[in-house]
Amino acid sequence: MDTIILKNIRLYAYHGCLDEEARIGSDYSVNLEIETNFDKSRKTDELEDTVDYVHLNKIVREEMTIRSKLLEHVADRILKRLFDEIKEVSRAEISVSKLNPPIEGDVESVTIRIAESR
Repeated sequence: MDTIILKNIRLYAYHGCLDEEARIGSDYSVNLEIETNFDKSRKTDELEDTVDYVHLNKIVREEMTIRSKLLEHVADRILKRLFDEIKEVSRAEISVSKLNPPIEGDVESVTIRIAESR
C-alpha cells in the first residue's frame, strides 16, 4: 500500500464540553494518513488516477467547523466522509489535537487518534 500524509492541518474550531469552549473556541491541529494504491498514477501522472489531497484537506476543514463535544466524534465524522467519498482509500488514521486545552496545569495539547480500514 501507498500513503498520503497531511501533517499539522491548523484550524480554529469550537469543540468541547464546556460552554466557554463553544463561545471562545480553540486552536487545533489535525494529522491525517491514508493508504491507497499509487500504481496507476505513478504511470499516468494524472490527478484523476490518485487521491487528491486537496479533497482530503477539504473534508477535514468542513467537518472541523461542525461543533462536537468530543474530539472522538469529530474524528469519526471525518473518517466516515473519507470512506464515503473516496473509494480508493483503503485505510485511514487521524489524530485531532486541541492545543492549550482548558485543563488544570500547563498542557501543550490533548490528542486522540483513530484508525480504520475498509
